Amino acid sequence: MSLQVALDNIWLRPSSRWGHTEYSLNYHTKYLEERTGLHRGDPNLGRKVHEIFMFDFLWSTNDGITNWSQEGRTTDMGHAVYAADGSDKRQPVKSLFQSEREVWEFDAVEEYGLPDFREQICVYENQIQRAREANPDQLTTGGYYKTIVSGAIASFGWEMLLVAASDPVKMEKVFDSFFRRTLFHMKAWAGTSVEVVIQHDDFVWTAGAFMHPDIYRQVIIPRYAELWKPIHEAGKKVLFCSDGNFMEFANDLAEAGADGFIFEPCNDFDFMVDNFGQTKCLVGSFVDCRDLTFGRWDKVRNDIDRTFERLSDCKGAIIAVGNHLPPNIPEHMLDKYFEYLLPKLGR
Repeated sequence: MSLQVALDNIWLRPSSRWGHTEYSLNYHTKYLEERTGLHRGDPNLGRKVHEIFMFDFLWSTNDGITNWSQEGRTTDMGHAVYAADGSDKRQPVKSLFQSEREVWEFDAVEEYGLPDFREQICVYENQIQRAREANPDQLTTGGYYKTIVSGAIASFGWEMLLVAASDPVKMEKVFDSFFRRTLFHMKAWAGTSVEVVIQHDDFVWTAGAFMHPDIYRQVIIPRYAELWKPIHEAGKKVLFCSDGNFMEFANDLAEAGADGFIFEPCNDFDFMVDNFGQTKCLVGSFVDCRDLTFGRWDKVRNDIDRTFERLSDCKGAIIAVGNHLPPNIPEHMLDKYFEYLLPKLGR
C-alpha cells in the first residue's frame, strides 16, 4: 500500500509497482472480519483492510453542503448500494416532473441554491484532512458525483430525462444549469489541498450512448472541459468516471482534458490501453465481477494475466475490478482473486 504509488501512476511517473484499489469490498463484512481479526465496529478495520489487500487509492466524491432533497425536487438515480439478503429493498421514488415542459423550465442552481463558497472549500478541506488522518497510506480523492447527466437523472428520473432530451435545443440550458452547479464545486475543490479529483457522471448505458452522439460532443463534453480548467490550473489531476460503455467518446474526453479514466469492463481494456496507455492513467482491468460471482475462476485468472500483460504498454495504472465487488461474490472466490492478484503486484 502506498500513497506515492497512487500518485506516481496518476502522474505517469516511474513507480515501484502498479496501483491497486477495489470498490465495495466493505460489503463483505463477515469476510473482512475473518481476514483481519477485527470486529466490524472497530475503528481500525478499514486501515487493516487496506493494508492486507494492498490498497493505494480510495474512490471518494462529495456533492457539497446543499442537500438537494431538502431544497428542491428530486427523484431517484437508482439503487447503487444493496445487501446480499435483500434487506435494503425499497420502492423507487416517483418523478415529481409530469411533463417535458416542466423539465425544460428547470434550473438546478435556482432549484437547489448554492452554499457560501468559502464555507464549501473549508468543508472539502476538512474532509480531506480527516481522510488523510484515517488512511495516511492511501490517496483519497476529492470529486463530484451528480455532474451533468447524473444530476439530471437525480432530479427528473430516467423516463422524464429521456423524454425531455428528445429536444436537445431546449434541453441544453437545463444541462447547463447542472454544469453551473458542478463548476461551483469544482472551483471549491480547486481551492483545497486535494491532489486528485474524480469527475463522476454516468452519461451512458452498458450498451453505450442513450442520447444522440451530438448531444455528448456538442453539449456535455465541452462543459466537462470547462469543469476541468480550474482543477488543472490548481495543479491537480482529474479522473473521469462513468458506469457503462463510453469508448465511443473516450477520445473526446481525453481531448477535453481528462487525466485518466475509471471504467467498467464493458469498456474493452485492450482498447483503453491501445488508445490511452501512454497518455492517461487507467483505473480498471479485464476482470468482471460476474465471473467472480458465478465461480468462473479460469476466466478470472486469465483476465488477471491478460491485464498484467497489457500493463507493459502503460505508463500509469491502478488495477481494480471495474464493476465492483458485490456482496454475492462467494468468499472462496475473493480468496482466489486476492491470492493470485496480490503477488503479481509485488507483495
